[in-house]
Amino acid sequence: MIKICLVAAFPPSIGPLNEYSYHIARELQRHKEVELTILADELEEGMLALDAAGKPVDPQHSIKLPGVKIIRCWKFGSIATPIRLLNTIRQLKPDVVWYNLVFSSFGSPESPVAAFAGLSAPALTRAAGFYTHITLHHIIEHVDFASAGVPRERLYRKGTDLATWSLLKANSVSVLLSDYRRTLKTKYAAQNILVGTHGTFATISSPPDLSKRGNPDMRILAFGNWGTYKRLEALMEAFPLILKRFPNARLIVAGGNHSAAPGYWESIRDAQPANLPIEFLGYVQQKDVPKLFSTSSLLVMPYDSSTGSSGPAHQACEYGIPIVCADIADFRCMAADDDMAISFYKRGDIEDLAGKICAILESPEMQRQMSDYNYSAGVQMTMATVARNYLRWFELHQMKRQIAGKGLFGRFRRRSIGAMDARAVKVPTKVEDPWLSSECLPEGSVSETR
Repeated sequence: MIKICLVAAFPPSIGPLNEYSYHIARELQRHKEVELTILADELEEGMLALDAAGKPVDPQHSIKLPGVKIIRCWKFGSIATPIRLLNTIRQLKPDVVWYNLVFSSFGSPESPVAAFAGLSAPALTRAAGFYTHITLHHIIEHVDFASAGVPRERLYRKGTDLATWSLLKANSVSVLLSDYRRTLKTKYAAQNILVGTHGTFATISSPPDLSKRGNPDMRILAFGNWGTYKRLEALMEAFPLILKRFPNARLIVAGGNHSAAPGYWESIRDAQPANLPIEFLGYVQQKDVPKLFSTSSLLVMPYDSSTGSSGPAHQACEYGIPIVCADIADFRCMAADDDMAISFYKRGDIEDLAGKICAILESPEMQRQMSDYNYSAGVQMTMATVARNYLRWFELHQMKRQIAGKGLFGRFRRRSIGAMDARAVKVPTKVEDPWLSSECLPEGSVSETR
C-alpha cells in the first residue's frame, strides 16, 4: 500500500488544472494498492464552475470518487496556504506528496505574495521529511506575459525565477514538454527533472466514427477556458470567411471563462451578428464532452500564446479529431513529443487561420488521415498509462528508501537503483515528423509505421 496526497485545485472549483486533477485522481482510485487523499482548494464564490444554465454549481456538491478522501484545506489567494497544507500533511503522514501545479495555482498575478507563498509549499514539504513530487505544467521562461495580460513583467519574472528555484527543491519534478526540461537544466542546472506527457482523459477510447461528422453541419470546435491567452477575436473574424466556402459550417465555442477574465466569452457572444451559426455553450459538464468532440469535424486552438501542453489538443487525440492551431513554439514541441497531427497557422493571421480550416474541411481524405493519426497517438498516452508511470516512479522511490535504510548493503545498492530510476522515466525523443511542416500533411499517404 502506498499513501499519496495529491495537492491540487479540484472540481467543482475552477482553479487551475482542476479537471486534470480529477482525471488523475480517477485513475489512481482504480489502483487497490493506492490510498489517495486529495488536498484541495476551498470552494468559494467566484471560483465555482457554472452549470449548463450559467449558474454556479452548488458548493455542497463535489465529485465523488469511492475510496478517495477529499480535504479542502487551502484557499486560493491566501498566504496561509503552505502552513495549512503542512499541518494537514503531518497529520496524514503520506508516503508521497504530489503537487499538480502551474505558477498561478495558489494566487493570481494580482496577489503575487499569496502565489509565491503557495509555491514554497513543496520545498517546505520536503524539508519536513516527506517525499515530494511536482507535475509542473508550464515554466515561466516559455510564457508570453504580454499576451497573458500579466502586469509589471520585469518584476514578475524576477519573482518567478525565485519561485522556480524553490519548486526545484522538491525531490523530483515532471514537465510535459521536452523543451521545458532543456530550459530548466540550462538555466537552473536542475538534475531532478523528468519528462512525461499530459495524456488523454480516457481509460480506453473508441475509434472515431467519421459518419457522425459533417452530418449535417461541419462543426468547428473551440474548447477551453477563455479570456487570457486563449482568445476568440481572431476566430470570430475568420469564421465569416469560412462560411463563404462552406455554408454548412457551424462554430461551437465551449468552455467557461478563465478565473482572471470573468464575462469574457459572454462579451464575445454578444458582439456577434445574430444570423451567424455560432453556438456558445459555456461550461460543459464531463458527461457531455464525448458527444461534443465526437461530432466535431476539427478542433481549432486560436491562442495568442501558451502556458504549456494543451489539454484540448490531447482530448482531440482521444477522439481522433484533426487540429488547427496557432504556430507557437510550445505547441510545435508538443506535436513532436506526443506525435500529433496538427495544421499550424501563422499566429494572428486571419486569412491563414481560415485557409487552414478550409483546407481540412474540403478534403475528406485529409480529415481521415489526421483523425487516424491523432487517435493512434491518443491510444498511446491514456491517463491510465500516465497514472501507471507515476506510480512506477513512486514505487521505485520507496524501494530506494527501503534499501538505503539497510546500512552498508543499502549504500552498495543505491547507485544501481538510481540507474533503474533513470531508465524507468526516460521518454524517447521522437524523430522529426512530416506533420510538423508548415502544411499539416506530407506528400503521399501516411505511413502505417509509428
